[in-house]
Amino acid sequence: MGLHKTAFEFFDACDSGRGWEICGQFCHDNAGFSAQCGALSDIKTLEGYVEWMRGLMIPIRDGRYDLKAFSVDEERGIATVFAVFRGTHTGEGPVPPTGKTIEANYVYAMEFDGEKIKHVTKIWNDAHSLVQLGWA
Repeated sequence: MGLHKTAFEFFDACDSGRGWEICGQFCHDNAGFSAQCGALSDIKTLEGYVEWMRGLMIPIRDGRYDLKAFSVDEERGIATVFAVFRGTHTGEGPVPPTGKTIEANYVYAMEFDGEKIKHVTKIWNDAHSLVQLGWA
């Protein structure tokens, strides 16, 4: 399939909230996940993160990404994505619907082992996003 296609297919499925049953086909079963932010500090597996993203689509029903940049470093086996996540809190979630919107910049670094993703690192300012939504 190629790193570029695999990375994009994973990214699109993950950030559209389609869950592990779709995203898992692009990843090693034990793929890892990391992010230096409080909202995701307990998530260590990529499957856990993908399911977290699926859950995010419950309070933010119109959640969507705006892809800004996408690159693949074939030599190092890394794909990077820069995007903006947008949506409005209209569904049930950690607090009653606030009607507030989110516009959050984030980056994924997807590390490959062969043709499948072995680890994803997310770079995201969760504190800013939580304030935008009225969750903090």
